[in-house]
Amino acid sequence: MNRRKNRPARGAMHHTPGAFQQGMTLIELLVAMVVSLVVVMAAVAALTVARRGFTTVDAASQIRDNGRFVQDLINRLGVQVGFQDVRYVTLPISNEATVDQDPPSGVFGFNNATSSDSDPFNTGVARTTSDGSDILILRYQAVETFPGSGVTDKSMINCDGSVVSAVPANRADRSVSVIYLSTSSAGGSSLMCSRGPNTGQPIVGGVESFQVLYGVDGVTAGTAPTAGAADPVRPDSYLRADQLTVTGNDVATRANWRRVRSIRIGLVLQGPPNSAQVAESTTDYYPFGKAKTASGADGSGMASANDVGTVYRAPNDGRLRQTLSFTVHLRNFQPTFDERGKSTL
Repeated sequence: MNRRKNRPARGAMHHTPGAFQQGMTLIELLVAMVVSLVVVMAAVAALTVARRGFTTVDAASQIRDNGRFVQDLINRLGVQVGFQDVRYVTLPISNEATVDQDPPSGVFGFNNATSSDSDPFNTGVARTTSDGSDILILRYQAVETFPGSGVTDKSMINCDGSVVSAVPANRADRSVSVIYLSTSSAGGSSLMCSRGPNTGQPIVGGVESFQVLYGVDGVTAGTAPTAGAADPVRPDSYLRADQLTVTGNDVATRANWRRVRSIRIGLVLQGPPNSAQVAESTTDYYPFGKAKTASGADGSGMASANDVGTVYRAPNDGRLRQTLSFTVHLRNFQPTFDERGKSTL
């Protein structure tokens, strides 16, 4: 029997279904690459949105912290405004003939100005920028632990947070804190504290507009106050700093400032660049609220549309911004006195 007949011929191949693996075609490969690219792009977009969201949340938290710090600081300083040590309050002015009989009031300020390095207590430099920020000047007296000790009780602070250590030399001697806004050429801005010539230093960053209105009682803009008792607590209108000035009459101007019963602060606070969730075009912000901007600041309303800075137009720079407003009621009544030490208001 010839067994070679049952063998396949040499070199012959036996084909069985499924014996070979088939690869992807070019079209299938291209489709897979496109699908993968879409998935990667979607993942990157989701990551970018999530990261921007985290950035916005962090910026919003920082803005709130900055606003809370400013509010706490000015509230603390407001409690001190106009305070005098008891030994000076109880003595009539006539006992100190060499002391100014008409000293500056506990609160003072300038509208649409920045602080003067050489004379921050009495001078403001008019602003040329659109933020229209103001200057707030606060005066108060430290408390000596006991007469003649030469040491304060450290209950008073300055605008930079340091303790007032200087003992008042006389009735008119005051510690002074000047709060104003400084804007750098790089686009950053900081709320500043000055305690004397060339002493300005930042106390908090990210403040873009600083607006101040003064709650007064019995004051008409640009006019000397009438004689008679004034309400030591409740204001009847809010005015700008320049509206308390009586042209050519320093005595009347000081009398107007002594009728300030509260301070209203309006702020625009900013986050870092690209911290906004959605980039917006140029936007208007209202430090005192939009509803309180239409009326004038002459007693008929809280703010004035013609006051530079009451409506703040922010640039389109991708920064997150928020407004903050609050009112500080002054605790220390600031009367004026005649030569016998009796209040004239």
